[in-house]
Amino acid sequence: MRPDTTGDGRIDRVMREIRACGILLMTRSEPRSFLLMKHKDRWDLPKGRLDPGESDLECAVREFEEETGIPRSSIDLDATFRFELVYYPVRKKTGTPDRKTLVVFLATVVDRVPIVVSEHLGHEWFAWQPPHAIQEQTINPLLAAVAEHLDRPVGPA
Repeated sequence: MRPDTTGDGRIDRVMREIRACGILLMTRSEPRSFLLMKHKDRWDLPKGRLDPGESDLECAVREFEEETGIPRSSIDLDATFRFELVYYPVRKKTGTPDRKTLVVFLATVVDRVPIVVSEHLGHEWFAWQPPHAIQEQTINPLLAAVAEHLDRPVGPA
């Protein structure tokens, strides 16, 4: 069955609830950079859909490992950062919008690490020079939130 049909050949025009989780990976070494994966027509995070019974973080780590080849043990997750965004992408075949919740965690590595691309056309390490204008709907708001997070003072005021 195609995902845009009901099984009886009729097109499914019901709004779906989709939850996707991923990780934005940044380097700690200067000049800082962050990793994005190349799709045919856009740049995106290593991310994917939540499996039944999976937490947001479990999904993000699973998808990150699958799409980059980097094991969880090689990254440092920032326990104080969580980005969540709801938006309404439109299915190309039916024109039906879906309600998509994107949850992103922040992680760092000392320096750029080798990437094993499995589900994308490629990858790129982008220079950390906010503000960024890469992809208006999700990536730009995420990077703005990361910039604000990184500018916050650490520890007691």
